[in-house]
Amino acid sequence: MKSCLCALIMTFLSLAAMPGHAQIMMSHSDPSTKHPVTDADKLVDALRAGPKFVTADATILDWPSSPGGEYRVLRKGTSQWTCLPGVPGYSHDEPGCFDPAFMTWIKESLAGKEPEIHTIGIAYMYVGAWVANKSDPASKEEEFHVGPHVMIVSPHESQKELESFSHDGSNGQPYVAHLPKGHDLYLVMPYREWPQQ
Repeated sequence: MKSCLCALIMTFLSLAAMPGHAQIMMSHSDPSTKHPVTDADKLVDALRAGPKFVTADATILDWPSSPGGEYRVLRKGTSQWTCLPGVPGYSHDEPGCFDPAFMTWIKESLAGKEPEIHTIGIAYMYVGAWVANKSDPASKEEEFHVGPHVMIVSPHESQKELESFSHDGSNGQPYVAHLPKGHDLYLVMPYREWPQQ
């Protein structure tokens, strides 16, 4: 599993170095604290989360109204990918696109279960995410906007591989985190800093 995770990380880093890729990613990104309300807006929001080769045929879901509830289909897709608008109740709009393993991991974690996946999962968040600002105590900003990134989750038995990564996402480097109700870590690999205003 470790060699597989290392190979995946190296592949991502080589793709990230491709010229022009950053401009494509940033054109999909628009930071916002406003969450979409209508189904049409939720669909548009979810489509901002990943590259076109993922979003074009992805199934678009809406979040369940309660933990462990049903995810509502906004658009049926033909690929293995699933994209969702930002999570309701979060302070910022953070849409994401997830492969089957990562989607299973999210569903089980948010339902309060220990996630049971047997392979590495991958997700895209082109709009980025906001984390607590731990790296710059002199800053007046309480949050740091992590730029566009790819996330990787591994099976529970492989969690030790992720523990050595930084747990601070506010310095722009790769880091690990866990969902609010979860304990298993996922690796976040920012591709580019968010443009400073």
